[in-house]
Amino acid sequence: MLTFEFTMHAIRERPDRPKPFQVRWKVGPRTHSKSFKTKTLADGRRSQLMAAAQRGEQFDTETGLPKSELAALQPEVTWFDHARDYAAMKWSEAASAKGRATRADALAAVTAALVKDTKGAPAPAVLRRALTGYAFNFSEHRTPSPNHLTAALTWLSAKALPLSALEEDSEKIRAALKALSTRLNGKQAAATTITNRRTVFNNALRYAVERKRLTANPLPSVDWSPPSTDDEIDWRYVPNPRQAKELIDAVATLGPRGEHLHAFFACIYYAATRPAEAMNLRKADCVLPQTGWGTAVLSGSASRVGSTWTNDGKSYEERGLKRRARSSVRDVPIPPELVRMLRAHIDRYGVAPDGRLFRAARGGVLLSKEYTDIWKEARKVALPPHQVDSPFADVPYCGRKAGISLWLVSGVDPVEVARRAGHSVAVLYKFYAKVLDGRRDQANEAIERALRAAE
Repeated sequence: MLTFEFTMHAIRERPDRPKPFQVRWKVGPRTHSKSFKTKTLADGRRSQLMAAAQRGEQFDTETGLPKSELAALQPEVTWFDHARDYAAMKWSEAASAKGRATRADALAAVTAALVKDTKGAPAPAVLRRALTGYAFNFSEHRTPSPNHLTAALTWLSAKALPLSALEEDSEKIRAALKALSTRLNGKQAAATTITNRRTVFNNALRYAVERKRLTANPLPSVDWSPPSTDDEIDWRYVPNPRQAKELIDAVATLGPRGEHLHAFFACIYYAATRPAEAMNLRKADCVLPQTGWGTAVLSGSASRVGSTWTNDGKSYEERGLKRRARSSVRDVPIPPELVRMLRAHIDRYGVAPDGRLFRAARGGVLLSKEYTDIWKEARKVALPPHQVDSPFADVPYCGRKAGISLWLVSGVDPVEVARRAGHSVAVLYKFYAKVLDGRRDQANEAIERALRAAE
């Protein structure tokens, strides 16, 4: 541990010793000493220690050495070395394969920028692939690194900045922040990506302080702010109930795969499930009466992340509900129309061996690319050309936004909407402020009518 508590004692003379002149000093609670053959050598060492204290250096309680000498004794750690150590430490702790992949992406973006120079650098895409797929990935299921990726990591090892450079030069920190804010094509990354990457960078620097590789985290001292974001949904691109139904119906016209995924997209709209939650829906999770409303009990999600990020080598990861304990469930009432669609789907296709309602074309877990491609085709069928060329309903997730907004404008209490959607009330107000503002106006008018009636 480093401390400013330093006390120097007088030189002790012991004539009966081979090195009779002993320099003694105290760091924190511990006393340290060093013996010399001559008084001149002892005086010199004493002067060195006194000078370090006068410069305001901290001393290490274990060795008694000033910080400058302690650093000289330790092998220099580069940012690349430290980033790998941090990724390895977090790998074993991380329960989420998605979290591992996200962390690797952030470290790769930063690490590629923290180099002495770019002479002989591999292509940016090659270096990013080498970092995310091998340097920061510790899976037992990885294939051997191709020669060009190995060469890229060898180049980086030689060019990586020493970790101490981040503490000495704030411009290095700025270079890292610029890199984590930029995509490989040079365009600015999404605001959430920048925020997530900066969080990983900050945590890695904190880990460097914990390991005594840095004396302090230099990131907070740099005047930099992430780009501002507007968290409200842009309602110009969210389908209304008629448009949502037309999009879902269009899916059913796209051949066997469209017919199979018809009810899948209906779940995203009518039950406001996340796509990964609909992928994980099983027959046992559904109450589907002959008439009236039913219930879908959502207990988790299945998302594709790649086999090298999961513990079991599967290409997808089963997780609990988003931002909930792994054992949490939420029940969502589903309207009669969705009940009928799910009953018809089960009658026609049955279920997968594990009970899932929706499967990939070749069996197994439904892939996000597969249902996204179907959605793109459905947009061409259901929407006019000017909307097809716009961001209107551009991803399947827009069905969930449309479903939640429908609940709100229908007058469902926001607390109940938040529960059904798996949001906190704060998040609901953050993203659906415009819809809720409209409901406030209706509420105010109702209060005014009541006041006038009372008068």
